[in-house]
Amino acid sequence: MESIRITGGERLNGRIAISGAKNAALPLMIASLLTAEELVLDNVPRLADVALLKRILGNHGVDVTVSGKRSGQADFSGETVRLAAPVIVDTTAPYDLVSRMRASFWVIGPLLARMGAARVSLPGGCAIGTRPVDFFLDGLKALGADIDLDSGYVVAEAPKGLRGGTIHLPRVSVGATHVLMMAASLAHGDTVINNAAAEPEVVDLARCLTAMGARIEGAGTPQIRIKGVTSLGAARHPVLPDRIETGTYAMAVAMTGGDVLLEGARADTLQEPIAVLRQTGVEMIESNEGIRVMRNGHGIAAADITTEPFPGFPTDLQAQFMALMTRAKGVSRIRETIFENRFMHVQELARLGARITLDGDVAHVTGTERLKGAPVMATDLRASVSLVIAGLAAEGTTTVNRIYHLDRGFERIEDKLGRCGAQIERLASSS
Repeated sequence: MESIRITGGERLNGRIAISGAKNAALPLMIASLLTAEELVLDNVPRLADVALLKRILGNHGVDVTVSGKRSGQADFSGETVRLAAPVIVDTTAPYDLVSRMRASFWVIGPLLARMGAARVSLPGGCAIGTRPVDFFLDGLKALGADIDLDSGYVVAEAPKGLRGGTIHLPRVSVGATHVLMMAASLAHGDTVINNAAAEPEVVDLARCLTAMGARIEGAGTPQIRIKGVTSLGAARHPVLPDRIETGTYAMAVAMTGGDVLLEGARADTLQEPIAVLRQTGVEMIESNEGIRVMRNGHGIAAADITTEPFPGFPTDLQAQFMALMTRAKGVSRIRETIFENRFMHVQELARLGARITLDGDVAHVTGTERLKGAPVMATDLRASVSLVIAGLAAEGTTTVNRIYHLDRGFERIEDKLGRCGAQIERLASSS
């Protein structure tokens, strides 16, 4: 099993190109199931989850072709992925594929809307909380679907097609918003989704669906309104820059010091984390090129956060921020309100010398002047990159094991950090 070895203490200086957002690319790829015509996506990141989803979509009959970097493109330009599903050959999403990535469950919406039937395994993915599918299923029922559970599979049927309805999500859910927005695009009549997620990835999907011919209003607000159409057509759409990758590298610069331009980063998708980082003493300058992050010669000030749905502080940056706060002056308070098991990185950070105490959904982090390198184990995607951030500032060598988690969401992280001066390398499996 591969690992990453880091020798800490180096400042980061240079430029990091921000890849396309994984959390946007996955639902955009799934949207290809809604149309018999070709959907072309640009700036798709090269990630393990994207590769797995290509296999899952292929199982349903989607023809997936990929072209990489063209002459003149930047080193980290994403792939162009062409997806065409003139015929859906199978409406079953099997356990062996869906259990490996939670987002693959989202195929249930497009399959049901287009084919009137879907049989999808209950999902898997990172072990960071229950993340129930009830919101998805209740929403599909509100659109007229018959839902049953059979041997670990959700069996959904709407032989006469879905029909518009009013959906009230009991809690903000990005996944449920994606699924229901896609399903409602081909429903008969009008649909209203109340308490919808407002994340930039939801807006990105709505823009793509609109380019395909969907009629969607209100994406980015708590109420999304959809007028169903009989079919969707071809479109070409660029995946928006990854705000989580942006925040992660910004915190890496904040941790180590230095001066890095995050190329292509969009500040409008990250206003709360930017405000918090400025509280810690980091200088962040927004421009047409991206976001420039600087910390030179000054310590890190402690700050408090509470994770919340957009536009609040994203849960996907909580672990990275905790790593940063291990070196802050003072005590920071981090409250996690989205996922109940998302403090699994605490024990691994403690192996590096971090001083963290837990009280329910709150972590108190007392900053320390020194972290010391040690072997650590990644427990999930975002926790794994928090260990990288801590390792960049730790004395000596840190080895992060089980980095397959990291490869699910960060494209060539060792190359991007290495180009800015980090002493970081990927080690091949010894077994």
